[in-house]
Amino acid sequence: MEVTASEGCGKYVKLVDRNYDSLSGYVNMLDLKNQNSQQQAMEAFFFGYQAFTAKADEMLERRGLSRVHQRIVFFISRYPALSVKELLELLGVSKQALNIPLRQLQEMHLVDSVASETDKRKRLLELTEEGLRFEQSLRREQVKLLQRAFNEAGEEAVNGWLAVNQALSGQP
Repeated sequence: MEVTASEGCGKYVKLVDRNYDSLSGYVNMLDLKNQNSQQQAMEAFFFGYQAFTAKADEMLERRGLSRVHQRIVFFISRYPALSVKELLELLGVSKQALNIPLRQLQEMHLVDSVASETDKRKRLLELTEEGLRFEQSLRREQVKLLQRAFNEAGEEAVNGWLAVNQALSGQP
């Protein structure tokens, strides 16, 4: 059965199984050619991101830091022994843009820079014990929020959310 139904302000379109007799198998697809739908999608994204960053922003502000500092410690934690060059590529920023926040994190004893054993010219970044605790506390708050939202939304919605975010970032 191929069905298009209206419910609320969105259209429901069957994605895979054309022999499905229930609208529960349909997904609300926003018509992004419609200005109201565009604004609805962007507003949801804006407020979702605002909620995701709010607690971390408070924690960062108490230390005089910002989201760029969080991104740095997140990726150093995610990829141990990350080189400065690799961090630049992940963040998509210039060496100049990274210099001051990275130096601040080093001065606060949250990040260390050590010479590579194989190439002494190459600097590898690692979190200090304090840096690791700090990154974990930031991440813990955001994981709690994601876990609550994922539990409410369900597995299909989470998979869709991951796919949308990967598409936005240009990652497979």
